[in-house]
Amino acid sequence: MAETPYLTTHAISKSYDIQPLFSAISLSLMPGERLGLIGPNGSGKTTLLKILAGEEEPDAGDILRKRNTSLIYLPQEDRFDPAMTVYDALFKYLPKDLPDWERDKRVEEIRSLIEFPDLQQETGALSGGWRKRLAIGQALLQQPAVILLDEPTNHLDLEGILWLENLLKSAPFAFILVSHDRYFLEHATNRIVELNQRYPAGYLKVDGNYSRFVEIRAKLLAEQSKHAVTLSNKVRREIDWLRRGPKARTTKARSRIDHARQMMDNLDQLKNRTHQRSVPQIEFDGTERKTKKLLEARKLRISRGGKLLFSNLELTLSPGTCLGIMGRNGSGKSTLLQLINRQLKPDRGWIKQADGVRIVTFDQKRDLMDENQSLQQALVHTGDSVVYRDKVVHIVSWAKRFLFKPEQLELPISQLSGGEKARVLLANLMVQPADILLLDEPTNDLDIPTLELLEESLSDFPGAIVLISHDRFLIDRLCDNLVYLAGDGTVKYFADYSQLYRYQNSGVTEPAATPENSPATPKPHLVKRATSKDISRVERNIGRVEAELNELNQAMADPVNQSNAAVLEELYNRQNSLKRERDRLYERWTELDQLLTD
Repeated sequence: MAETPYLTTHAISKSYDIQPLFSAISLSLMPGERLGLIGPNGSGKTTLLKILAGEEEPDAGDILRKRNTSLIYLPQEDRFDPAMTVYDALFKYLPKDLPDWERDKRVEEIRSLIEFPDLQQETGALSGGWRKRLAIGQALLQQPAVILLDEPTNHLDLEGILWLENLLKSAPFAFILVSHDRYFLEHATNRIVELNQRYPAGYLKVDGNYSRFVEIRAKLLAEQSKHAVTLSNKVRREIDWLRRGPKARTTKARSRIDHARQMMDNLDQLKNRTHQRSVPQIEFDGTERKTKKLLEARKLRISRGGKLLFSNLELTLSPGTCLGIMGRNGSGKSTLLQLINRQLKPDRGWIKQADGVRIVTFDQKRDLMDENQSLQQALVHTGDSVVYRDKVVHIVSWAKRFLFKPEQLELPISQLSGGEKARVLLANLMVQPADILLLDEPTNDLDIPTLELLEESLSDFPGAIVLISHDRFLIDRLCDNLVYLAGDGTVKYFADYSQLYRYQNSGVTEPAATPENSPATPKPHLVKRATSKDISRVERNIGRVEAELNELNQAMADPVNQSNAAVLEELYNRQNSLKRERDRLYERWTELDQLLTD
């Protein structure tokens, strides 16, 4: 007997004012289904979840819910009574008729599942990541058939994201989740739905994980583009025929005229769908400095609030390189950026910058703008134009570059969405020529099309990049090296995220014997998209490291240095560090070469 779906929508539609979000959406959620919901910012993903949860009503269409189906909706922001303990927050969702020992047992089981260290901690003192875990724990205690999750990886660190992935992969409930995290979608879902007006139906649904969706979408859009060219040629011929003034006296002539008009309407609709694919035009401006080393840091150590964040951290930033920073929340990632930017001083160690080096920072806190100022003031600051790459650009053209309409320019910043505020900050970054970009969680609130464009733009940036991100896709795509702050004061170095994942699961830095079988190792067509440019970047870095090693060998052979034990020890440690970096780069080169060969 066929299973009955938990939820079924029949041609539901929703608009705000005169702006349509989506129309005629027909979906179903079956038992065991793990559905990922994606789409550009403003396409209506959160609204659709609220409609499914019964918090909003559709403008048209129907929703059928299986009788006695328990459903829980987890919004992006988690709200708790700040004075309530974690134990009480969990305890309140247990059935009242359970004996005390059974309640305590159930709470302990959930505590273990969500890995909470202290049940007596007040919820008001919890970080965003632990608040998300607590909200999920509350949902699990109620044993629902369906959970709707809106951006559940927000505020979670890497370990938290991996924890949630594993939880959802073996979940006894069906779920729909909204996410822009492509690795997360790849590993946690078995069906993808994208809300987007570029599709004839306004959405595309594909059975399978995210990589399968990417394959199907690419084929569909290629066929759509081919159809547009064919239809355009047919319309051109029909227009030529109509211009010759055919007289609609016969049934055949009238039919052809009607058919020509229908084809023109179809072509207009197809062009409108194609235009829906607009994404911001993001290109960072570099200074094109030729210096071999932009910044060098050695033996950095720093503590905050009595806690050692890291020690003996070393890094070198050169043009064309990208360094990824990963680690638990509170491990010191943002502090490291502040050290690089000289906003803080290390407890020990030193940082040397090239003369006149220009550093530009993207702050994850998004508090760089006055919420009361207008969009125009945030984009231009003064006047009605900006100077970008030595050219004057009018505010209207500059705003359109980031998908803002002229009528939005007078809106206060407070009325913009998170994604729109992120685009304003990216716009401000682009007008500042830089040698080094420090990016602290730049992907927050960005949709997948904008993320893909950001990746391409950063890969073309001629300077150095230091990137803090929990977006494993972005890290693996861009970074030549990865620094992992373990949270206990230690620092580890990796070639990419896949190597870090294998280390976390095996306890050794060497790659696993069969890395392609690792669930976190990306599929080449999904993540790597390896190009000759990627290989060239790695080859440049290998050359840089080899040159530094030659300089070190000469310095170690200098009799003056050989007679100074402290200097010789520092040179020896630096040599070992460079050799490890060289080995990582050669491994990376081999992986990229294999991807291109495949």
